[in-house]
Amino acid sequence: MAPAEARAARVAADPRSAREVDGGRGLRRTDVLVAVATAVVSLGLLLGLPFLDAVDPDTLGHPLSAPEVGSADWAATALGLLVQSAVLLAARRAPRTVVLAVAAVPVLLVAVTSGGDLFGLTALPVVVAVVLAGVRVPLTVLWPSVVGAAALVSAGTAGNWIRLNGALSDRSLADALVDALPQGVTQAVGAVGLPLVVALVVRSRREVRAARDAEVAARTAEASAAVREQDARVDAAVSRERAAMARELHDIAAHHLSGIALMSAVIDRQIDTDPTAAHEGVRQVREQSTAVLEDLRRLVGLLRDDAPAERAVETVAGIVDLAERARYRSDVRLEVLRGAHEVAEGVGPLAQLAAYRTAQEALANAALHAPGAVVTVTLDDRAADHLELRVENTAPPAPGTADAPGDPTPGSTAAGGNGLRGMRERADLVGASLQTGPTASGGWVVTLRLGRETPEVAR
Repeated sequence: MAPAEARAARVAADPRSAREVDGGRGLRRTDVLVAVATAVVSLGLLLGLPFLDAVDPDTLGHPLSAPEVGSADWAATALGLLVQSAVLLAARRAPRTVVLAVAAVPVLLVAVTSGGDLFGLTALPVVVAVVLAGVRVPLTVLWPSVVGAAALVSAGTAGNWIRLNGALSDRSLADALVDALPQGVTQAVGAVGLPLVVALVVRSRREVRAARDAEVAARTAEASAAVREQDARVDAAVSRERAAMARELHDIAAHHLSGIALMSAVIDRQIDTDPTAAHEGVRQVREQSTAVLEDLRRLVGLLRDDAPAERAVETVAGIVDLAERARYRSDVRLEVLRGAHEVAEGVGPLAQLAAYRTAQEALANAALHAPGAVVTVTLDDRAADHLELRVENTAPPAPGTADAPGDPTPGSTAAGGNGLRGMRERADLVGASLQTGPTASGGWVVTLRLGRETPEVAR
């Protein structure tokens, strides 16, 4: 695959690669511009300083000592500046090596030229190299190169000072080096030390900015995670509320509407043969319809913040009235076995509501699936640690609409088995034990056992 095709494939796979490639080109152009600018400034000073000194000579110090333009020394100095500038092109790939190489060129120039005041121009590429390396490489890694560059700059400057002042003509090499050393140290501080300080300041500011950006990114990610977690909690809460609403609506519809349907069928048969009983059945249908409206109104009131519920939440004590009302459509017998304490004492309100809804659903299922069967509701409140509700019906005298009350098989009822599912969900919600199933005599039994929050001491 050709390079252009490979790049196109990378860009197609990841659009960010295009920005990375373009960014790399921009950085390389910056390196070239830095090297060219350094060369232009250095050569411009090499050409311009002698002219400026001739136009306005220095009357306080010695005249400017510079090689003649076009001479061998001038050409060597210009070539050295160009070499230093060219070496800067590698400052990104090998910054430590570049620092040493740029600082070594002045030492070579001292060896091949006669020196002069323009020798100090060789310090400009050194300054640029130190700054580039300082902003890219940690000082803990860069310091050997910095020390070496400072030593080379000091050596080159000292050698140029000795050549320029002819120090070896009247004194020994050791004495000449002692006199030239301050000049070399000063030049090293100016060409290496000060630029390094500037580079370290720039680098520290970059690191602080990067740390701040990373912290902001971390906080943003944390905030996003918190928002997602909150959204998940809200969704879970909404799902639970929807499930609770579905249970309530099913309980209301299954209990009352199934009774209305059964009584309507009876009224249809009695309206001609027994008008008195038919009228009584119509009154029962009206009572059931009113109860449906009241339950729906109460449910809507619970869902609305600005409308309080019109009726309190049902309790275990309400099962007695529930059984009394169910006698209009089935042969319901109620048995309450009480202990020495109050009815349902120690059973929480949510558990009592679960018991009420379980009894309601069981009675509705018995009337729908086992018409004519005897239904026995037993409320056993004698145990010290639990309350037990038992709803059992005998086998129906005639086949019902399903094999067993609350049969969860699809198509058995309009609810599709939601009755038993709702019972189990309510029991699990309050930590109760629910058992359902057929009896040996062909009937059906639902048993709910509720634990007490504050058990009574057994007597």
